[in-house]
Amino acid sequence: MSALDTPEAIRAGEELEDHATLAAHLRANIPGCAGPLTIRQFPSGYSNLTYLLRFGKREFVLRRPPFGTKAKSAHDMGREFRVLNALHPHFPQAPKPLLHEADEALLGAPFYVMERISGVIVRKQFPEDYTLSPQQHAGLAHSMFERLAVLHTVDFTAVGLGELGCPEGYVRRQVEGWSRRWINAVTDDSPNCDEVIAWLHECIPETSCPALIHNDYKLDNLVLDPENPLRIIGVLDWEMATLGDPLMDLGVSIAYWIHADDPESLQKFRMAPVHLPGFPTRREAVRIYEECSGISIPDFTFYYAFGLFRHAVVMQQIYYRYYHGQTQDERFAGLTPMVEALLNQTTRVQQTGEW
Repeated sequence: MSALDTPEAIRAGEELEDHATLAAHLRANIPGCAGPLTIRQFPSGYSNLTYLLRFGKREFVLRRPPFGTKAKSAHDMGREFRVLNALHPHFPQAPKPLLHEADEALLGAPFYVMERISGVIVRKQFPEDYTLSPQQHAGLAHSMFERLAVLHTVDFTAVGLGELGCPEGYVRRQVEGWSRRWINAVTDDSPNCDEVIAWLHECIPETSCPALIHNDYKLDNLVLDPENPLRIIGVLDWEMATLGDPLMDLGVSIAYWIHADDPESLQKFRMAPVHLPGFPTRREAVRIYEECSGISIPDFTFYYAFGLFRHAVVMQQIYYRYYHGQTQDERFAGLTPMVEALLNQTTRVQQTGEW
């Protein structure tokens, strides 16, 4: 089926070293790894690198940090493995992890391997030959935010993740931490966002009840059932999962939500086809989450503004690596307009309260 997420040839500079040694290591530690190993790379994403490993009909996914300078806290393979190991039995959409390797000698970096969840992943456009109706768009959006609400109900202490983070003071730490990340990633061509940062520091709200949060919950991190596009069978990319305010998680998600009538400059940041008829507006999506979670959300302005700012910082950090020659991925060369568009949208939201 053409809509299934498929890997491609490995990008130049991101090859995995010594296939024979890697294959032997996997055969010794994961049952069922027989025959020759073939490796392909999943093409999207700007952060951790993701590869498909195939032994005959058996398929696994390997994740490792990006090449070049990186924020260690954002690319901790052992931490991500532990999160999945604890969470999978209680939230089955989290992939089942199989192996963590902390020794950098094998691939030049730590990595982990998990079972592949084979299904449909929706990126900027729906896959070819995978057309949904407006009613299905609405149903998919409802499923998406219903799953997020379910994740936020997981008893993180009971599943063994009570030490994953410190929920108290989470929002303030996020504002302060992402502000520092921006400062550390500034380049000569960076836009100024002093006023954006000052507003965020001044408007920190009281936090809601702590929850286990994904921290990058978006449509292209979801795997859909090929036979039922409204059923979510996988949630990917748990590298930033922690304990914190669930509305911050929702804010990051809603900041990916681009309307059809949003400015053209912001459309370049669109990573999913949520502008199509049937998909809810940002405000309607927040109401869906509110209904599914039972959490009252009287004002969401701060959370949406923070989500936009955080996305701008992530884009700037990635561009910083490219600017300083730490990656050869040409996708990163054009990120500055995205950063500017996100910061412009943040300023507009902060000044008008309209989102």
